[in-house]
Amino acid sequence: MKNKKKNIDLFGNEIITNVLLRDKFIEPPFSVLDTKTGNWQRRKKEWKKIGIKSEIGRDSVVITMNTSYKKNIKTNYVSIFDPALCEVLYNWFCPDGGTILDPFSGGSVRGVVANYLGFKYTGIDIRQEQIESNREQGIDILEVNNQPNWYVGDSNEVLNGFNKEFDFVFSCPPYADLEVYSDLKGDISNMPYNNFMLAYEEIIKKSCKLLKSGGYACFVVGEVRDKKGNYIGFVPDTINAFEKAGVRFYNEAILLNSIASASMRANKQFSSGKKLVKIHQNVLIFKKP
Repeated sequence: MKNKKKNIDLFGNEIITNVLLRDKFIEPPFSVLDTKTGNWQRRKKEWKKIGIKSEIGRDSVVITMNTSYKKNIKTNYVSIFDPALCEVLYNWFCPDGGTILDPFSGGSVRGVVANYLGFKYTGIDIRQEQIESNREQGIDILEVNNQPNWYVGDSNEVLNGFNKEFDFVFSCPPYADLEVYSDLKGDISNMPYNNFMLAYEEIIKKSCKLLKSGGYACFVVGEVRDKKGNYIGFVPDTINAFEKAGVRFYNEAILLNSIASASMRANKQFSSGKKLVKIHQNVLIFKKP
């Protein structure tokens, strides 16, 4: 049998492809996760085929964008969490059949994907209509005896009643007031940033208290601008909140998103205020001692 020809770079070193890494880990465990790749898009399409419709129940969500050329642009666009990202992170950081706590549940994606893969998901959201929609999605897609546990209420209060530990804390919290989900008391998305952070830190503290020793927590976050166009420092504030809760900052990955409408916004946004158009999110991973 002939030896396989090795791929050699310009310096005479063997080029190692990531095919085996992808086979083993779904995606190569690198610090950049590129959602634009063919493999990622194929997995995302497969997840959509099972019937996930996370946008249902979020008709009232409003996004506000502060820019230097127009202020307080409001749109009814709703961000949908990526099911392929769920698949990767659950497999990387949660043990087989493990329990997952999500204090900012939002749409159905994270819960449906978790239980579809054999994990046990518990999510909390303050909006009754969102939880009802999530439960309907669960019934449509999953077996009756394999449903995520979705709770309605303010996580700051609901978490006080939990007395079990979880293997993995995983969430995508409100990015300050970028998306306002409701005018309900306790909804941190409608709070001034100082109040937002007080509630946010408390919810993180309570969630981490329920995390098993040696377990991981992961928040997917993104930086946002204030009314003057400056970044508020939400990413470092999130890291500090977890550190205060007694868990250590362990990994960070950059999630590269599709350029989509960014190319259309770039001209005005950069020309008028020298602001780079953000096409990534920060995947922050923490480990409990």
